[in-house]
Order: sequence, then structure tokens, then C-alpha cells
Amino acid sequence: MGLLNSPPLLYAVAAVLVAWAFHTAFRTPVLRRHGVPLRKPPNTLPLLGNGILFLQARQKLFAWFVRCQHELGYETFQVAVPTLPPGVVISDPRNLEFVFKHEGSLVSKGSFVKGMLWDLFGHGIVNADGEVWRVQRKAGLGFLNTANLRVLTDMALPRYLAATLAQLRQHAASSSSSTATSSTTPVDLQAVFHELTSRLMGKLAYNMEMHADDAFTVAFDLASGATTERFQNPLWFVTEPLLGAADLRRALAVVKAFGRRIVASAVADRQAQHGGGADIVQETGARTGTHDAGTRKVDEISGSLIQSLLDAISDHDVVADAALNYLSAGRDTVAQGLTWTLYLLMQHPRVVDLIRAEVEHLLGPDALSAGEHADADADTDAAADDDRLRALARLTPAALPYTLSTFYEGLRLYPPIPFEIKQVDAALLTLPDGTELPRGTLVIWCSWALNRSRHTWGADAETFRPERWLDTSTTTTSTSSTTTTTTTSSTTTTPSTTIPPRVVSRSPAEFPVFHGGPRTCLGKKMAEAVAVQTIAAVVAGFDLALAAPGAERVTKTSLTLPMEGGLPCYVRPR
Repeated sequence: MGLLNSPPLLYAVAAVLVAWAFHTAFRTPVLRRHGVPLRKPPNTLPLLGNGILFLQARQKLFAWFVRCQHELGYETFQVAVPTLPPGVVISDPRNLEFVFKHEGSLVSKGSFVKGMLWDLFGHGIVNADGEVWRVQRKAGLGFLNTANLRVLTDMALPRYLAATLAQLRQHAASSSSSTATSSTTPVDLQAVFHELTSRLMGKLAYNMEMHADDAFTVAFDLASGATTERFQNPLWFVTEPLLGAADLRRALAVVKAFGRRIVASAVADRQAQHGGGADIVQETGARTGTHDAGTRKVDEISGSLIQSLLDAISDHDVVADAALNYLSAGRDTVAQGLTWTLYLLMQHPRVVDLIRAEVEHLLGPDALSAGEHADADADTDAAADDDRLRALARLTPAALPYTLSTFYEGLRLYPPIPFEIKQVDAALLTLPDGTELPRGTLVIWCSWALNRSRHTWGADAETFRPERWLDTSTTTTSTSSTTTTTTTSSTTTTPSTTIPPRVVSRSPAEFPVFHGGPRTCLGKKMAEAVAVQTIAAVVAGFDLALAAPGAERVTKTSLTLPMEGGLPCYVRPR
């Protein structure tokens, strides 16, 4: 949309904000804690409050929230933006836990957030409260049940991940040099991961072939960026028509059409299943040319999410909204989490070595040998990949604690949902720290800043250190021992074993990446399984190097956390 990159228009918006500020300055309520007015954050201006601040680029806004976190600690402070309801920023885990616990009763999405998100998300679960939300969540719980997750991790993911590894090997095939940066052109790892999650979610949730480079993805990215600018620009309803409302309308039309296509495809599947012809599983097997047991199990659960939504919701427009919401939540956030984690890994070779050691310890020394011989052909590499992925699929994330901790650490520093806003529904809400909030007040927290809190994470809060997630006191090694049984005169030797460290659990209020309370992320276990298998397979099979090692990667404007310009890197099979 371009507002945040258009200085002349920024000045015009600032001028209008000044006029508006004079009009509203004496009507903005002063929020209090124990009768004392809340402090104002750094860079608060007279009359304008924080209005100009919120217009700056997203990365700078995140940096400002981190500064507030460092200067004010857990203290709740008030923010004021002309045209917006009064708001507070919370950082105290006690307050956040309270909000999570009472979401849906004392606080909710509220009219402010719903209005901003309506054009893109409509009645979908991201934008819903009450019964509309409960029905969609129940459908999601059915889709992500234990049996379906086993099929996803044991059968579907290894299949699509094998295609991902083959894509990386094909890209690096022209290289015969021993240097890690020998590929003629870099590969965009963000696009690679987005393709993986698109195919996985498309098949299992909707029984459709989906890809990361289709028209829907391009349109959704544009609409997501424009929607995000609404939250940062208090006068979006004035500037949006001047800066590309037509582009947004076209993008939204593509997005909504794709939602209707998902529903139409699901209805066609349902009619085929109940219309007396061949069932869906047989038809899918015929299309793919495969009828093995794994394929049949994947086909049996494919489309289960959209079918559950159709069972529960009669309005197909609402079903389409729900489908699009789940697609974004399950596809984009996991791919982005993987992207930022690999970005960090390419800057921390020590962590890469430890992940490889963990995989080798569990799967044996041959687990890392695929592709290391110059005369290995594509079939040999593919077979080795398949063997490794089948072995990884048998492991739970808990069996690879260091790899899981690395993913958590990536999510901590680069949370896929970096910013949240709720609205007070109660006539008067009192937070655990004594802050009193009247109805309509915005309650804001920035996970990007909370995850860098020195009060919660220590002095090295901004350092990438996966070890912070491990309870090393649980790591034990039992040495070989010999036991003699006198009654049988037999001797039994017990081999030495190592019990891996346990991953430390942090409360949602300390680590709000997966939200908390009734709206805790349904896909947490799926995200962990996909991430651990993918990180282990990619790190074990390839040497990766940043194409521009000195350049900091930043997020682009979006409701989630995509990397601006993708993640270009050089790839070499190990």
C-alpha cells in the first residue's frame, strides 16, 4: 500500500493528526493504577501522543517496544493515538495470564480489531468470538486429533519433505566445488519452506493441491500488508483510498474467490463420496497412481478439516472464511518460523554441529552421510533421504530435545504473531497489578518485546541460545554394569545409555508465541513435529550459507512475520 514508505503523505497524515489531537485531547481518559495515572512511554508527544510513532516502519516500531520493555520492565503504561480508543501495553506475565484466562468473558477481539480485520478474515476463527469461534475451534480440534497427527508426521510429512530435499539437491546439482557457497545462484529458503507447508496443509486440511507461488498467495500477502497498515495508521480510512484501495479490492477478490473454491472442491468430494460412485480414497489413489498403505491413510484424512467445517456450519461463506483463516495459521506461521530459525542457524555453526550430533546419536553415523560422495547419483541421494526421513518420522519432538529447543529459540526471537490487541468487554476491568480499565480500552502486548525481556529471560535475552530451553539436570548417563545372579550363576551386562535433557516448559504468559487460555494455538503439536523433522533433515543433509552474510534480514509489513525479500542462501549437499 505504501504509506509507511511515502514521506510526503506521512507529513500530511501528521498534520491531520495534529488537528484531530486538538479536538480529542481533552476527551481521552487518563487510565490509573491504584489511583495513580499510568506513566507514558518514551517518545510520547504532547497532543499527538504516540500517533506519529506508530506510523514508522515495522522493525523500528518493534525496536521501540523493546526499548519500553527495557526502561519500564513489567510496568503497564498507557498509549494514546488520535482516532483510536484508549489503550495500555502490558508486559507483566501476571497481567497476560489474566487476559488469557478471561478471554471471551471480560476481554475479547472487540469491535476495533474485528473492524480492521473484517475485509480479510470475515467470520473466520482469527476474527471470531462466541459461538462462531467455538464451532470453528471444535472442527480444528477434530482435524488435529492424535490419530491424524500421527498420519501427518509418520506418512504425509516425510513424503512432502522428501520432495523439499530433492528440490534443494536439484538446485545444488550444478555445483561440484567443496565450498559452501558454490551454487551459481542462491535459493530462497523461505519460498522452499512455504511450498512445503502449502502442499501439506492443502492436502490434509482441504484435499487440494496448493503451492506457494499461486495467485492466492500473492493476493493474500498484499491484503495482509494493507490490513497491518490499518493498525499502524490512525487515518487509514483516509489514506487507504488514496494509496491503492483498488489494488486491495482486487487482492481481496482473489482471496475470497479462493475460499469459495476450497468450499466447492470439498462439496464435490462429498458428493462423490455419497453419490454411489468410487469413493474419494480410490479416486485419489487413481489420480496419484499409488495405492500403498501410507497413501491410503493420508487420503483417508485428507480434507477432514473442511469437511468438519461443512458439517458444523451451514453458511458456505462462513465456511470459506474459516478455511482461509486456518490455511494462513497452519501454513504461513510454520514456514516463517522455520525460515527465521534457519537464518539464525546459518549464523551459529556451533548450534548446527549440536543438532547434527543429536541426529547422529539417535540414528547412527550413517544418518549424515547421504550425498557426501561425489559419484552418488540422484537415485542414491533420494533413497538415502527416504531412509533418513522414515527414521526421523519414528521420533517424537521430545526425542530430539536440542532440535526442538532450537526451534523454540527461533520462535522466541522471531514470533510469527509479533503483536496482539484485545478489547475490554467488562464495565470496569482491574488487572492483577491494579490497573483499572474501562469498557472499550485496548489491551496490547508485543510478543517481539516480551520475548526479549531481561526480567523474564535474563541478561542475555537478545542472544540466540537454545540451551536456555534445556533442563540439563535431567541428562544422565548410566555406565555399563554387571549383575551376577547367584541362583543361576548367570551374569547380565547392561549397556551404557544416555537420557536426553528435558525441554523446559515456559508458561504462555512468559512465552506467548502459542497464545494461551481458551484460544491456545490448536496447531502447536503439529508445528513442533513439522519443524523438528524439517530442521533435522535439512541440517543433517546440507551445508547452508547466507547469500548476504553481512545484511540483517528484517520482516516485511504483514499480520504475521514473513522475511522481507525471502531468505537467499547457498546450498551444498553434505
